[in-house]
Amino acid sequence: MKYITGYVGVVGKTNAGKSSLVNRLVGEKVSIVTPKTQTTRQNIIGILTKENYQIVFVDTPGIHKSQNMLDKFMMKNVRHAIGSVDVLLYVVDATKRFDVKEFENIKNYAQNPNFATILLISKVDLVSKANLMKFLGNFATLDCVKTIIPCSSKTGVNQDVIIEEILKWLPSFSEKNFEFDDDMYTSSSVRFMTAEIIREKALFLLNEELPHGLAIDITKFDENGTVAHIDVDLICEKENHKSIILGKGGTKIKEIGSQSRSDIEKLLDKKVMLKIFVKVDKNWRQKKITVV
Repeated sequence: MKYITGYVGVVGKTNAGKSSLVNRLVGEKVSIVTPKTQTTRQNIIGILTKENYQIVFVDTPGIHKSQNMLDKFMMKNVRHAIGSVDVLLYVVDATKRFDVKEFENIKNYAQNPNFATILLISKVDLVSKANLMKFLGNFATLDCVKTIIPCSSKTGVNQDVIIEEILKWLPSFSEKNFEFDDDMYTSSSVRFMTAEIIREKALFLLNEELPHGLAIDITKFDENGTVAHIDVDLICEKENHKSIILGKGGTKIKEIGSQSRSDIEKLLDKKVMLKIFVKVDKNWRQKKITVV
């Protein structure tokens, strides 16, 4: 038996569907997913292990123009991921207009001899067949990618085809040399995933009211037997943002805490005592990134 293993980078513009794709392929919730742009801020590992292969996905922040320290941090993560993969999945949203600059970006990636580039056209469940065929026609001259696969993370269309294509381009070995244990689906720490859960709930519940300028800093994480005591600073940029997050009579922050606590208890498999404190730091994006 041959064993196949390697790293697969997942890149594309913000909100292209990268995190949803990784979650679907791995079969577990590895990355948070929200309607906000730049939801993913650093590289997140998702691991799919079967009897004879292990695929390590690297979910990256969306490709965008850097405007502050946070943006630069995110784009640095993208560059780092691309420099160490065997296969690159470039994800393009089928519901968006064709972008010539993105086409050239894909072409540049695909000409890199260090990895195989596969183009994925995502969210095909949201477009008509005629519009999809028209959209695919824009990439007809892109012969430097290994293949183009229309897909949907929501319906599962062509997810098995994506795995089959990835396996064609990963290294194979005569002996099993998987980097991660068979039961691991992410390398992220429990502390990191806890912070991400809280950020996800906040972004969802504040979607219409607040920009995505939120950060989470866990100040206390104590697991004692069947109970976990967790204290968190939810950091925003403006005083009026703080009042929005708190909500009238503290209703909004209570809802964020309640939904977060439910998911964290599933993650930790124990009761969680969660306290969330809202703090204002208008310059947090410009500082060295130590929060998630």
